[in-house]
Amino acid sequence: MSAALLPDPVSVTVRAPAKINVYLGVGKPRPDGFHPLETVYQAVSLYDDVTVTSADEWSVTTVVDVPHVDGSSVPDDETNIAIRAGKALAAHHRLDDRAAAIEVRKSIPVAGGMAGGSADAAATLVALDRLWNLDTSDDELLALAAGLGSDVPFALVGGTATGTGRGEVVTRVEDNGAWWWVVVFDDEGLSTPSVYGAYDLLEGGGHDYRIRPQMLEAMRTPHRGVEIMVHLYNDLEDAAFSLRPELQTVAEVALECGAVYSLMSGSGPTILALADGADDARAIAGRLAERGYERTTVVHGPVAGAHVVAYS
Repeated sequence: MSAALLPDPVSVTVRAPAKINVYLGVGKPRPDGFHPLETVYQAVSLYDDVTVTSADEWSVTTVVDVPHVDGSSVPDDETNIAIRAGKALAAHHRLDDRAAAIEVRKSIPVAGGMAGGSADAAATLVALDRLWNLDTSDDELLALAAGLGSDVPFALVGGTATGTGRGEVVTRVEDNGAWWWVVVFDDEGLSTPSVYGAYDLLEGGGHDYRIRPQMLEAMRTPHRGVEIMVHLYNDLEDAAFSLRPELQTVAEVALECGAVYSLMSGSGPTILALADGADDARAIAGRLAERGYERTTVVHGPVAGAHVVAYS
């Protein structure tokens, strides 16, 4: 049967990945208050699934069935970024009479520096575009995503990419690596504005924060992540550690448990332990559990951006 003869779907489910920043450089605040960034994003195999169904009014429900996610702070009203994304798409197509029920099944931690909200927004844009057969162009989706948040465009693109501006200007880069990480979750979120405020006090962005060309060149060569760890960096680590010294302890313990490198994800508080392959990652996770850090998961990257996984 041709695609043209298929019935319109009743619901669509889209999966979107968490992001990490394998490089994050931060400059001085711009006149608009935002910090200019240069970052290398990587999408990793930790996902939120978003299911949309046409409805008479907008609603969002968050479902959490994994122990490392606390969804209690996720809003269930129109301030939720998934509803904001849906409304932005409808407004773009002048569909004022459209609405949807949105279910978000979360595995990405909330306020963990892994862009879970951005993933939900990206997934909602793709899901509603497919549900309503809108054929929104990639450029239009990226523009809508940029208006929702700095990390939303990358959640659409996935893989490995550079981010400039506020992080919203995304350019795919070739990454022939096999990266394995142990993600160490924290019991308490960390406010992004507070981390940037601490960064301004500590650093002020008075340094060259740009991505080194050598890093991108190294990523083009088939590699394991450990082979280019010299290029990994996060400008916000010291600021986050000044606010939450126990996070630095987590990073140090990860190294003691066999990680070849430890890195904070985005503005934190999630800590990433770089491993030399899948078996090594699982062994590190086991050693971390023995040290009392049981809220971990093993992920790999890079993986695809927001993509459809089910029609019904």
